Amino acid sequence: MKELKRTPLFEVYKEYGGKTIDFGGWELPVQFSGIKQEHEAVRTKAGLFDVSHMGEIEVKGGGSFDYLQKMITNDLSKVKNGAALYTAMCYETGGTVDDLLVYKMEDDHYLLVVNASNIEKDYEWLEKHLEGEVTLKNQSETTAQIALQGPLAEDVLQKLTQTDLSAIGFFKFRQNVEIAGKKALVSRTGYTGEDGFEVYCHANDAVIIWKAILEAGKDKGILPCGLGARDTLRFEANLALYGQELSADISPLEAGIGFAVKLNKEAEFLGKEALAKQKENGIPRKIAGIEMMERGIPRHGYQVYKGEELIGEVTTGTQSPTLKKNIGLALISSEYAVPGTELTVEIRGKRLKAKVVPTPFYKREKK
Repeated sequence: MKELKRTPLFEVYKEYGGKTIDFGGWELPVQFSGIKQEHEAVRTKAGLFDVSHMGEIEVKGGGSFDYLQKMITNDLSKVKNGAALYTAMCYETGGTVDDLLVYKMEDDHYLLVVNASNIEKDYEWLEKHLEGEVTLKNQSETTAQIALQGPLAEDVLQKLTQTDLSAIGFFKFRQNVEIAGKKALVSRTGYTGEDGFEVYCHANDAVIIWKAILEAGKDKGILPCGLGARDTLRFEANLALYGQELSADISPLEAGIGFAVKLNKEAEFLGKEALAKQKENGIPRKIAGIEMMERGIPRHGYQVYKGEELIGEVTTGTQSPTLKKNIGLALISSEYAVPGTELTVEIRGKRLKAKVVPTPFYKREKK
């Protein structure tokens, strides 16, 4: 059996009661105190996540901008130094290689943050299309990533740094920020639907920063959080997960992240032709929000019907801790992806009633 990979924070999980599982080849905490408590902490106070399994790939050199414009679906020309961009990389077919963040460090220097299960695949894909004086460097092994999320995230993190965190806007970042005496890149990004920060530091500094943040947030009710809460939080906020809402067979347009596909940008990019055709001919299937009308939880892979017709399947589903309802995301024929449409979901051999509802299921109130 292949040995599971571990992050630099693995040894401290036990101190906080972490229960680990195999997540795409990584031994990661599914929960610490409990998924519902952790979910609630992020929605109302603050929660801390170890996301060091994510991949970091550095792109440098004179032709970096043109090269990335060819590789990604979003438009990098709008991004200034110190800002981040959410985007996808696509195959020529329009299917998704990965969804990722691009951090613009300087004019010829970028950092790509990719999904853990796709690190090798993404790196090979990027390498395969390399041109000019561009260099790639996989920094995943030496980089740790910690995410502090929730309405009190700024108050907590501010205790550990001289940098004015309120000056870092949404999807902006600062390099060389000192957190608990260690240098880090701090960005106002996250995957929970809440305000918060992602802290990128050297793997050797991860434990010090992790413990310092939990100590600084103790009086605010901060909790260490696992993958369980990470999934329920991102799902309520309708944030796509690679391998569920996105895949080699599901395009960004079908997945509902069309805002990250700029078909009108000047640069030609991989998959552009296929995506343009898909848009022109009408997207055949779409991710839609569903809510159960009968008792049952829609789970990943469950089939969705309209009458006797099989129209798609559930990509993510759970009982929403915030809304206390059984809800899901489903990839279904576009004609039925209209709020109010009644459908059925096959759960343990029974077809139970559901209806299409608008997404996101949860949206935080802006201050």
